[in-house]
Amino acid sequence: MTRKSDAAAPRVAVIGAGSWGTTFGKILADGGADVVMWARRPELAQEINEAKRNSKYLSGVNLPRSMSATSDLADALAGAEQIFLSVPSQSLRDNLSALRPFVRDNSVPLVSLMKGVEKRSGLRMSQVIEQALECDPARIAVASGPNLALEIAREQPTAAVISSVSAETAEAVARRARNSYFRSFVNTDVVGTEFGGVLKNLIAVAIGIVDGVGYGENTKASIITRGLVEMTDFAVAQGAEPETLQGLAGLGDLIATCQSPLSRNNTAGRLLGQGYSFQDVVKQMQQTAEGLASVAPILQLARSAGVQMPIVEQVKRVLDGTMDPRDIAPHLTTDDDTPQGERTNNGQASGGAALWRTFQRAFDQFRHSGRSPQGD
Repeated sequence: MTRKSDAAAPRVAVIGAGSWGTTFGKILADGGADVVMWARRPELAQEINEAKRNSKYLSGVNLPRSMSATSDLADALAGAEQIFLSVPSQSLRDNLSALRPFVRDNSVPLVSLMKGVEKRSGLRMSQVIEQALECDPARIAVASGPNLALEIAREQPTAAVISSVSAETAEAVARRARNSYFRSFVNTDVVGTEFGGVLKNLIAVAIGIVDGVGYGENTKASIITRGLVEMTDFAVAQGAEPETLQGLAGLGDLIATCQSPLSRNNTAGRLLGQGYSFQDVVKQMQQTAEGLASVAPILQLARSAGVQMPIVEQVKRVLDGTMDPRDIAPHLTTDDDTPQGERTNNGQASGGAALWRTFQRAFDQFRHSGRSPQGD
């Protein structure tokens, strides 16, 4: 279809019309952009256009009039000033092959909304974009944070962080991705921001498992706290800044994903804890739980870097069917019985005063978010 856009509004494209892609399209439209969604299925595009609904993924949510959709990729991308990518991480490369002819010869920012690593290569999503499109990494940004789609679609206040190796790109995207209920901060630590979004999914699966088994709040609080240590150790070994894991893309996303029944990874873990096999969980999940596909490549990277991840190791054993979910106690797993210090390998305290300072920093970010993109 040929679509007329509002000449006064900046045109942006969102590739992928699942729950998070549609929600982010709403965020952008509510921030003043003219948004066109690309939906793989024509009937979904038709529903968004005619009913201003996406009933399969965001039941009961009304979409702005400035959002429309198409199943024609060329139409979706025509005139877009920014392109947001929200497809399953394991199908990103294939989708980029179709996208490449339309973005190869321009400098339009490409924004990853995905939280996963490519299973066969272990690459982060921004790396897949850079490799598949052969584009300047300064064009690429990633969005992360405590982003449960349905809550945001219902306009419950939240914050996120936009990261790019180019501060200019991060700030341009953050200015577009903001409105009365959604605030974007910025940083240039793409490694930490992306791995925070990936690793919290793995910890959320562990939380779901113990929840499904029937363990209580002490177990879950222990896993969350020690999970943040594993996340930080891993990310820093890959070149991230430890502070990023204590911000919205790390601790913030970890808390939201672990404690919410809206979390797909938490739900997948809970089904595993209730005794369902990995194959049965995949069949029951109507949406992709990125954490399930990320366990193996993350552990491979961890072993290559000499990083111990006992929580993620036990999650993999449950996924493989070699551990009974009732036997899981990942925060207790050590190589021996020698008492260990409560510190990460990079020397950052993981609990006590350091954790309290992290919470204070998060509250300060929310309190001061109303003016312009801030550093995370």
